[in-house]
Amino acid sequence: MKKISTSWKSSKSPRKQRKFLFNASLHLKNKMVGSHLSPDLRKKHNKRSIRVRTGDKVKILRGQFKGKTGKIERIDTKKCKAFITGIETIKKDGSKALYPVHSSNLLIIELNLSDKKRIEVKK
Repeated sequence: MKKISTSWKSSKSPRKQRKFLFNASLHLKNKMVGSHLSPDLRKKHNKRSIRVRTGDKVKILRGQFKGKTGKIERIDTKKCKAFITGIETIKKDGSKALYPVHSSNLLIIELNLSDKKRIEVKK
C-alpha cells in the first residue's frame, strides 16, 4: 500500500500540491469530488459546498460548455470528473460520447435528495 505524506497537503509548492492530488487514495479523492451550491441552496442548507452525486442538476461554469445545465449521469472518482446528460463530444467516427467535466467547474442547482443519509448530512 502506498503511504501518503501529510507534508504534501500542507505545502505551498504547486508541484507538491499536484503530487498530493495525483497520489491521493480513493477515500480522499471521494471528498475532492465536491462542488459549490447555488445561492438559494446555500441559504437553505447553510453549506457552501457538497459532494456531487448522480442525479444532481448542475450548471457548468467553465470550459466550452459554459452556461449549460444538465443532470449528472456518472462520476469518475479517480479523475474527479462528472459526466452530464446533454454534454457530449463528437468522436472521429461520428459517434457521441459524454464529455468529462471537473467537479470544481460545476454549480449545483438542484440536489438529489432520494438518499436519506444525504439529507441527514445536510442538517
